[in-house]
Amino acid sequence: MAAFWQQRGRRQENTGLGSVIDGLGSVFDVLLANARLVLGVSGAAVLAIATLAVKRLIDRATSPRDDGDPKAEQKSLEESWQDLALIKTTPKPPKKQRREDLSEPLLSAAQPLVADPKGCSAPLGAPQVKSSPLRCLTLQEKLLSHSSQLAVPEIQVSLVPQLARSICTHLQNFLRSKCPELPFGRLFLSGALLDGLEVLAADHIHLMLPVVLDTGLWSLISGEDTVVRNPQYWMIKRIDLGYFPRGCSPWDRFIVGRYLSSSVLNETLHKLLVASINWPAIGGLLGCAIHPVVASRELKLEVKHDQVELSITLFPVVEMEDKVLLAVPPEGLVENLWLQSFYRAEVSRVKQLDAGDSGVRQLCLRILNSVCRSQPSLHKLGGSPVTHVILHLSDTASDWAEESLADRFQQVLEELVASLEKGVLPSYFNPKINLFSGLLEEEIDEMGFVLYRAISEPEVLLK
Repeated sequence: MAAFWQQRGRRQENTGLGSVIDGLGSVFDVLLANARLVLGVSGAAVLAIATLAVKRLIDRATSPRDDGDPKAEQKSLEESWQDLALIKTTPKPPKKQRREDLSEPLLSAAQPLVADPKGCSAPLGAPQVKSSPLRCLTLQEKLLSHSSQLAVPEIQVSLVPQLARSICTHLQNFLRSKCPELPFGRLFLSGALLDGLEVLAADHIHLMLPVVLDTGLWSLISGEDTVVRNPQYWMIKRIDLGYFPRGCSPWDRFIVGRYLSSSVLNETLHKLLVASINWPAIGGLLGCAIHPVVASRELKLEVKHDQVELSITLFPVVEMEDKVLLAVPPEGLVENLWLQSFYRAEVSRVKQLDAGDSGVRQLCLRILNSVCRSQPSLHKLGGSPVTHVILHLSDTASDWAEESLADRFQQVLEELVASLEKGVLPSYFNPKINLFSGLLEEEIDEMGFVLYRAISEPEVLLK
């Protein structure tokens, strides 16, 4: 190996290579002298270290070796590896700072590259930065934050009732001209939007069509006294046929077996909505597209405007003996039943209770309705069932102040789970009525499973 280095040195001297290397050394010196101007202090330092290592390699390669020194070869190799290691471990110059980096927060004190396994303290003079633990929001704070996101867009709040009332006026005029013999009352709007209980979006509204009956010719029979054995439904019976035969009442045309049939009335109105009303012309006047839903059992209109999409459901309604009955027969062969609605009483009672103690029942109801709306498995719990649970709870829990919102919310969930386990939710206004009677067993199980998991962690329902 020593002979190799001596021969290589002689060859370089004989061929003029030594002079070339001396010239390269001069070039390095010039580069180092001007590096500070071109690369800055950090860049010049990096280049100097690398250049020094390369020059040492070149000098060692061109210098003559001592043949009598057996350790010269080994020493040369070791120094060469050290120089290469020096080049590899040379720190890279810092990147030039970008403008957008100036807005980023400064990092804490730099961590050492190699951690001391025994654990070493920070060097003297180094700033001690204490990281503050993240603060977890309470359920109360999460509920209040969630409630602030439930507001319906202002454009929907103003535009939806306006469109619905315009459609209501056109429909009223049509019924008076097409069916003047039927004493329909004045159409009016109903729904959570008008009562300040709507959440997230105003995409549906109810249109109530009063059916005016002569109380001397009609009477109510509770569904509990019929074959259906369901107190939530009622039948409207035609009476005194001996003195007032059929034809004396304009509604006799909708009688099936001496009872006013909600199904026959709905079928008649459905035909009028689908085939007799010029909805394209009405929609053109109102600046929207109106389409009746042909395949639905309900009387529905779909309205599409540039800024909103709205579903309007028409309900024939009978008000007799302090009861509000809707033409919503249950699925099956029984077509003479009318569903008792408690919506008006529910809203009135909740607002009355809140006004009495400045409570947050309406706020709690809006949050729960938003949860049921966002969870597909809980859709059928929204509205009336949740409202009745809150009303039941109001009889036992007196503190409905805003500070107790989380406690009341948790209690409502627990009451819902308990009712689902039994499969029974009594109506607040009539304990004989089970508001879960129309649910399938699979639906009850799925609802109970979702809410049971949420009792230990109610926050999951707000996501």
